Amino acid sequence: MGIFGKIFGALKKTKANLSEKLRLLFSKNKLGDEFYEELEEILISADVSVTTAEEIVERVKAQAIAEKLKDGDYVTGILKQTLTEMLEESEVEPPSYPCVIMLVGVNGVGKTTTVGKLAHHFLKQGKTVTVAAADTFRAAASEQLSVWAERAKVRIVKHEEGSDPSAVIFDAVSSVKAKNTDVLIIDTAGRLHVKENLMNELRKMDRVVKREFPEADFLKLLVLDATTGQNAVSQARVFDEAVELDGIVLTKLDGTAKGGFVFSLSAELSLPVLFAGVGEKIDDLEYFNSQDFVDGIL
Repeated sequence: MGIFGKIFGALKKTKANLSEKLRLLFSKNKLGDEFYEELEEILISADVSVTTAEEIVERVKAQAIAEKLKDGDYVTGILKQTLTEMLEESEVEPPSYPCVIMLVGVNGVGKTTTVGKLAHHFLKQGKTVTVAAADTFRAAASEQLSVWAERAKVRIVKHEEGSDPSAVIFDAVSSVKAKNTDVLIIDTAGRLHVKENLMNELRKMDRVVKREFPEADFLKLLVLDATTGQNAVSQARVFDEAVELDGIVLTKLDGTAKGGFVFSLSAELSLPVLFAGVGEKIDDLEYFNSQDFVDGIL
């Protein structure tokens, strides 16, 4: 199954949630203020923020009025176009090499699993990969990452439990530079976005990579559980303020009936989703495609 099929399969719940509500809206309301108010409510119910939902509806309404549209199917087309353009506005170019990817996020979102999936993804592209176990606090975190590294058949750099995470990153960068490795993927400890001391530790790791490997394309990606909903945007905002995020990796996309916060990330924070986890297997991680995502939910 290709990305198109996987994304569509993962978004079944979201599509069922939105499509039925839109069908009912078009069947009972003619285009007008009441229609657009209810369209805004439907978007908010899918975890689009109020601010972003208002912007989407304004764009749709303006185009519908300009083109004198009265048919629901045409308005659905405009909605799809508007949502796709909103995501595309924050899209970025694929990484260049050498590349360092540091995954950050709260506890339990699937960072370590995502490291393994990303390693496999880049290996399939013919790249050499090393992973760094910079989560030195969670019991058995490095062992869990070792399992994924072995499964993906990539090298791992790790220290003893309780070590300084920045020291792990220093050694990993040194190793990658010495071996001319294409991609370094860094696993970090889960941290509450409200704990300033933990965010300061992330800033230190960020500085180590920039100082020791300035020639690398350095991406800081926030791993978000797609079932989190609107809280995802506030999480992203705090992590972005701490380390200037480059994008998002969505996990558990197949487990949510919502997912509208993706549009809020793009519209309010200019953060693109780069990868999406669409299952449990090592190859169930795909490049995020804006058009596929919108087609999958509407």
